[in-house]
Amino acid sequence: MTDQPHQPGTAPEPRPSSPSGVGGFFKALFDLDFDTFVTPVIVKIVYLVGMVLIGLVSLFLFLTSFRHFGGGLFANPLLGIVQLVGAPLLGIFYLAFFRMSLELYYAVIRLSEDVHHGRGRL
Repeated sequence: MTDQPHQPGTAPEPRPSSPSGVGGFFKALFDLDFDTFVTPVIVKIVYLVGMVLIGLVSLFLFLTSFRHFGGGLFANPLLGIVQLVGAPLLGIFYLAFFRMSLELYYAVIRLSEDVHHGRGRL
């Protein structure tokens, strides 16, 4: 990239929008000018971690629902049935909203990249 000022009537030089490689990721992560975006790189990792955590919580709720069918302090078969059915549904619900929120962040970054690079001009 040159340090010359932008000439009228010419397109500006495109800036790199996403880091490449591990070194590029850390360079973009600590880029104080915000010339590069890290969201496209880390969104897959964040989604994978979120899927695992939501899955583990749903599995825990599903397995603990069986304690309601036995005797003792937590004996309530109706609550056990509700938790048995509700735990997987709640997990799917949370996973869907987590995915939609990540897609929203990713779409905003893609829109910003397209605007800054002049893609989609008529």
